[in-house]
Amino acid sequence: MNPAIAATAGSLIRALHARRKATTIDLGLGEPTLMPNVAYFERATAWVAEHGCRYSPNIGFEDLRTAIARHYDYPGLNDPGNVCITTGSQEAVYLAIKTLLDPAQDEVLLVEPAFPVYAKIAQVEGLTVRRVVLEPKDGCALDADKILEALGPCTRMLILCSPCNPTGRVISKTGAKKIADALLAHSGPPVYLMHDEIYRELIYTDDVGEFGKIYPYTIAINSLSKSNSLTGLRLGWLFAPLDVMPQIVKMHGWSSSCASTFAQRIALDIFTSNDLSATRPWYAKQRELAMAAARDSGLEYIEPEGAFYLCVRVGDPDTLGFVESLIDERDVIAIPADNFASSMTGWLRTSFVAKIDDVREGYRRIAEHATSRALLHR
Repeated sequence: MNPAIAATAGSLIRALHARRKATTIDLGLGEPTLMPNVAYFERATAWVAEHGCRYSPNIGFEDLRTAIARHYDYPGLNDPGNVCITTGSQEAVYLAIKTLLDPAQDEVLLVEPAFPVYAKIAQVEGLTVRRVVLEPKDGCALDADKILEALGPCTRMLILCSPCNPTGRVISKTGAKKIADALLAHSGPPVYLMHDEIYRELIYTDDVGEFGKIYPYTIAINSLSKSNSLTGLRLGWLFAPLDVMPQIVKMHGWSSSCASTFAQRIALDIFTSNDLSATRPWYAKQRELAMAAARDSGLEYIEPEGAFYLCVRVGDPDTLGFVESLIDERDVIAIPADNFASSMTGWLRTSFVAKIDDVREGYRRIAEHATSRALLHR
């Protein structure tokens, strides 16, 4: 048994989701409920019928990589050679951490609240993780000054998710430039900046920083999971500088060989149809309705600027206990937000992708449960 694996906890999000019943109001799993466009599958099936479903190159088909590079047009990262197609975005995270960091000397700086995958992979790899924890009292704003103050002498990768899972906060253009300028002025080897932008297509503000446009050592990670309701397709990609891409592709080849040929044909069709943000208006409306529902239920929340989550405050110091009893007694699943950072104790991450009537009822039950638990423990 690998002790690093044995010492790493499994996914609490998945464990709670496994308790879902047919009657449950599910505000837990971060999965779109909109149905995907089946036409992409039909055209990919026709392509496979003509060409077969053979291996792609390890790095991915060149036509898809070209389409992705052109779509984002990140200066210095806009060549198809800067793009590697991966089996979902989580493999991309793994490849970047595994390939670019030396556990004997390098350190990761992780901006939290954050999806647990970054810290878990770093832990398995034996890397030191330094954390900069953003506070609910500040709205969990992605504060550039606070992030830069946390840089250490051994920091070789800064990991930041914007829009953020769980809070939905985004890094501003000014904040991103301040971080990029400071990292460029940083002495010693370059600090890679992993920008997980999986919710990039679901943004509700114009003031959004994109590190791929301003910082040459950006590792930009994304997928079709959230933007196009294709979580099960497992098709992602990463951008990286050309000098490190051969090593990333080599590791990708040994870990999963190559991404699905069928999935890549679907992705190419989506990019050539320019259909990545077609669902944004629906999510924008859902966001407004969810915030109104939280207010109507008397729940304090952090206003999201992107993604499809609303963090709501229940005030219970035993956040996991609250969530488990919420499932048992109210038939609602939500995620303890302190699963993403210790600063989020007493908060829940709720996903507002369900039917809005279910979201409203879910918030009503959460508020009712919070009142009941507070009276019980008075």
